[in-house]
Amino acid sequence: MKLNYSIGVSLEKNDKFSTYLNEQIKEFNNVHSNHHKAIRKKDSVQPINIMVSDENNQWIGGLTAEVYWNWIEINYFWFKEEYRGNGLGGTLLDKAEKEAMDKGANKALLTTFEFQARAFYEKKGYEVVGEIKDYPPGSSYFTMVKKLM
Repeated sequence: MKLNYSIGVSLEKNDKFSTYLNEQIKEFNNVHSNHHKAIRKKDSVQPINIMVSDENNQWIGGLTAEVYWNWIEINYFWFKEEYRGNGLGGTLLDKAEKEAMDKGANKALLTTFEFQARAFYEKKGYEVVGEIKDYPPGSSYFTMVKKLM
């Protein structure tokens, strides 16, 4: 059977096409992985958002993460420069890990660039399990994990 198709290239951002591909990949994963199918059920992904504000109630940083499959995946973790280096990051990471364990997580996952916070995470018990060298050029991108206790 011969299939008819055409190939089109666009160099513009296309949210509709990205959404289409994302939905198709989700459907494929649902068929081939019960874990993926189960995670898409309501309340399967448990968010953690830890916000830090200054004396004027303006955000100065924080952390967002999700708990699923007995893991916490830390997505975003950032502070304004003047709040760094005084233990606040460690306090927030500890708090996020505790919240995750309360939700059933026993492992943590995150990614970081070489120029970001690899050393900080290693001090907190995270280990590099993957490295993409020269991404971005001249640097590396790391996947890090930790067993929570």
